[in-house]
Amino acid sequence: MVYMTLLIKNVRILGGAREFPEACDVFVNGDRISAIGNFPKKPADEVLDGQGAYLSPGFIDVNTSSDHYLTLFEYPSQEDFLRQGITTTIAGMCGASLAPLMYGQLESLRKWGAIDRVNVNWHTMTEFLQALDKRPLGVNFGTLVGHATIRRAIVGDTIRDLTKNELQVFKHTLREALDQGGLGLSSGLGYVHAHKTPYAELKALVDIVREKGGVYATHLRDSEAGVVDSVEETIKLARETGAKTLISHFAPHIGFTAQYQKAFEAIESLPPDINLRFDTYPSAFTMMPIYTFLPTWAQDGGFAAMRSHIQDEWMAAKITKDMPKLDEENIILAQAPIGSEFLVGRSLRAVREIYNVSDPREALLRLMIVCDMKGAVLYKNLDDQLIKKFMAGSRSFIASNAPSFGFAKDRRLKSERTTRTFTKFLSFIESEQPYALTDAIRKITLEPAQFFGLQDRGEIKEGNIADLTCFRGEDVKFTVVNGAVAMQDREYKGTLSGKALRRSAKK
Repeated sequence: MVYMTLLIKNVRILGGAREFPEACDVFVNGDRISAIGNFPKKPADEVLDGQGAYLSPGFIDVNTSSDHYLTLFEYPSQEDFLRQGITTTIAGMCGASLAPLMYGQLESLRKWGAIDRVNVNWHTMTEFLQALDKRPLGVNFGTLVGHATIRRAIVGDTIRDLTKNELQVFKHTLREALDQGGLGLSSGLGYVHAHKTPYAELKALVDIVREKGGVYATHLRDSEAGVVDSVEETIKLARETGAKTLISHFAPHIGFTAQYQKAFEAIESLPPDINLRFDTYPSAFTMMPIYTFLPTWAQDGGFAAMRSHIQDEWMAAKITKDMPKLDEENIILAQAPIGSEFLVGRSLRAVREIYNVSDPREALLRLMIVCDMKGAVLYKNLDDQLIKKFMAGSRSFIASNAPSFGFAKDRRLKSERTTRTFTKFLSFIESEQPYALTDAIRKITLEPAQFFGLQDRGEIKEGNIADLTCFRGEDVKFTVVNGAVAMQDREYKGTLSGKALRRSAKK
């Protein structure tokens, strides 16, 4: 193997293992940082001039969904992430992962994308990660094990408790997937197929996660009026199991800010021995599968049942009555299947006018039918000021909670979560200064690397992996992934140097 060398000159290092001079050079040999200092005459295969900008470890996005939307395969460069300095992505969130697949099926991903677009040639976590090893990747990719992915393989779309034998099968499958490199377990308790999962089942599974040194991440059972109870349930689970725990996309919904403030205070006041974090993002818009606007009772039974419900005149009237009032200006179709892509970018109000109906809820049902239940919308439903408070919290991580999409022939509308989550976060830190920039960098590099057990990443020091980001303000000058320059001056370099990451054995 031929190793390339890279010399990065004239940068100010943030996120280093020790203090460095104001102006430094970093020498990279292969995929590792070889030396840090001043090297005016050191030869290298490639030289980059940072021109006095900051150089930090590559940003780690702890909650991404390119696996859910299957853009990991369609657009392996994952340029949206590279452009904002992200070098490592964590996926398999909200109960749905690409592995393990007991029967080689991706049913748990149907709410996000067309699962027939991927040729699945794996079952186990080992087989999946080996398949990724053979595919080009623009960023590093690690995955948790999806609770719904395993559960639905065992019981299908039936909503019921597991039998004792089924739980044993689940535990064996989970333990095997973690031993094969899975970073932990995720649950999507807010989704219909997992909403009634008993606490005892979760505890039995999370005990295994703690035993293996992994992370348990959860989409709360209730993200609105019951958010306090949902957070307290998660805290109880973290306390009783001792597992590292992450509350996914903890973002304050408008109309429930008092509940979110109370839940946030409960998290922030936890003792240090409870390793519970949450991720959030600097955007007031949420991307949601379109069917999630249906009342919970109408989501039972899968897409076919939901489609039948909203096409039945009597049922549609009942559904419309049980749906909440909708802000039609701030619901925008972001993704649609072939045949309905002409509606992408239109607000619900525009859709209502196209179909000549008076009620926004009826217009949304029409949109579900046109999109065959498979569309996704951007919904402005979050409180901006409380988001800032969450980002400034001591237990927050920053995450896009989004996929990276391609730049051509797309039938999708990109949100700022996809394109500028991390640069907008850094802009917030520099403008409002809730804490030092060095602490902000730790929050998006070293701390998540330690939380997920990513060895030799998240810190600039000799011997560590050369995942690096050079930036000034919101301008990312270049991004380096495993020692290779992937993005420079907003130009993608065609580099696919990302790797499939595996959980390290517990020490």
